[in-house]
Amino acid sequence: MGNNETTGSADLQKSTSSGLQIIALNRGAYREYFMTSVPEGDECSQSLFQRMADAVRARKAHVISQEVFGMPDKNGAGIEMLKNTFGRIDAPVTWLEDGHAANLCGAHLRAISGAEVKRLKLDGRVVGSVFEDDYAQYCQLGGLLPEREHISPAEQAEEIFEKMDAVLETAGMKFSHVLRTWFYNNNILDWYGDFNKIRDAFFHKKRIYEGLVPASTGVGGCNSAGTALVSGLLAVKAKNKAMQSCEVRSPLQSSATDYGSSFSRAVELDLPDHQRLYISGTASINPNGITAHIDDPEAQVTLTMKVVHAILESRGMTWSNVTRGLAYFKHAADAPLFGKYRINNNIPLFPVIIAENCICRDDLLFEIEVDAIRIG
Repeated sequence: MGNNETTGSADLQKSTSSGLQIIALNRGAYREYFMTSVPEGDECSQSLFQRMADAVRARKAHVISQEVFGMPDKNGAGIEMLKNTFGRIDAPVTWLEDGHAANLCGAHLRAISGAEVKRLKLDGRVVGSVFEDDYAQYCQLGGLLPEREHISPAEQAEEIFEKMDAVLETAGMKFSHVLRTWFYNNNILDWYGDFNKIRDAFFHKKRIYEGLVPASTGVGGCNSAGTALVSGLLAVKAKNKAMQSCEVRSPLQSSATDYGSSFSRAVELDLPDHQRLYISGTASINPNGITAHIDDPEAQVTLTMKVVHAILESRGMTWSNVTRGLAYFKHAADAPLFGKYRINNNIPLFPVIIAENCICRDDLLFEIEVDAIRIG
């Protein structure tokens, strides 16, 4: 795979049209795009996908990954619609069917132009995209599913970690290069403890605790394949010392590893021309690791947003630096609280999908994850 010239300064451009937000990161020879599409009124899924497909074609870009939330994919009908709209599916797709109420759905898409993209396959499906610049090699995996849905959820999780490792190896990478993971576990409350044990054991085997523990999201989520989970990750392998990555601690929360969850609150990727911040799924948890504001969704939203803002602020960022966001509500009826908080606290519009998903604790009602970029 050839190099892509990225020397010089970078800049961000933002555009918002009907139901579509696009953030373009311009870096030398190529541009990276972060697209978020949400429905307007009772709009059908196909038109939502169509405007994203049109935007990709107009920019002559290659899709790196796509995530779909809250839309049915019965018997593969959703994936077929996506294929028909884009012409083909040659990038990883993570599809979650949860949350059909109150039109809580949408899609994120990451794309790039001016760069060569290599595809990674597993079990006959594209599950990864790889590209590089002067500083690093980047790998995005998505839509990873266990082969055997009849085995226990814990065994399926174990299989997923092994698949992640195997696919990364085909790209010349290791799990130690992973900065960010996503796990959508069906019936998560029934087996989240077992999942954590599997992850801990895998991390010990791969000696992850001796280096950077990835940022992560672990929430409920069902998929049309009927497996116990679907997952994805972002890995970055440095080509020289110009690229650095580090854990970012939360000013208002303790480390998640203190109460048995193996993830960093946030991870930062530092490049000469910009910095990227990946904030893990964050919820209403106090510094002692205990759920705060039980049975009070508005207070949980308030605390959670303050925690995320504090992490952003600690890295010289604000909500205006966010390029991608996912806000998960346990109950669809509480979803308007997000917009209310944003308006009351003068937070500008940023790319976010609001979805209905079960959180990893029964008493947690809200969770949010964001990615952000700062130039300089």
